[in-house]
Amino acid sequence: MREGQQTIVSFDDEPLIVVNEDDTVLGYQSKLACHQGQGQLHRAFSIFVFNRQNELLLQQRSDQKPLWPLYWSNSCCSHPRRGERDLESAQRRLSEELSIKAQPELVYRFTYHAAFGDIGAEHELCSVYIVRSDAPIAFNESEIVDCCYIAPEALDHELAQNPERYTPWLKLEWPRLRQTFWNRLQAL
Repeated sequence: MREGQQTIVSFDDEPLIVVNEDDTVLGYQSKLACHQGQGQLHRAFSIFVFNRQNELLLQQRSDQKPLWPLYWSNSCCSHPRRGERDLESAQRRLSEELSIKAQPELVYRFTYHAAFGDIGAEHELCSVYIVRSDAPIAFNESEIVDCCYIAPEALDHELAQNPERYTPWLKLEWPRLRQTFWNRLQAL
């Protein structure tokens, strides 16, 4: 893996899609507003990129992230913007963060809430995607400080032994992928 560009691709004022538990659009708020206090429920996505050896690409979040800086997380995660479909936003973000052009496959959606001390919170209706790619990775240094591939069993062990190093959404999504949807990955 190599570092790539340092292009700014995330903005506090980008309009996110505010929804209710049924995914009915209630309006639009800036990314900053959606993550302040206890957060407002908004659409988001998480992407898990696997290589041909079934290893998962993990990213270490930039120290510039206001929530969970320097924590390890799944391959790519972000938010659809106003006027964007979930899949097109996932494809955009894969390219922006990792220089990967791929067609992610939706696996499931869920809602979660996680506070980061008194700084802010994630409150998201999250679409979880998987994708298989052996494309060379060039990560965006404005979003990511490091990347690595990890075997599924090694990540299981890491999450059990060192959960404080990982984002809350990864700790929620990974067990469900392993227990309920692993056959979907094998079919990719």
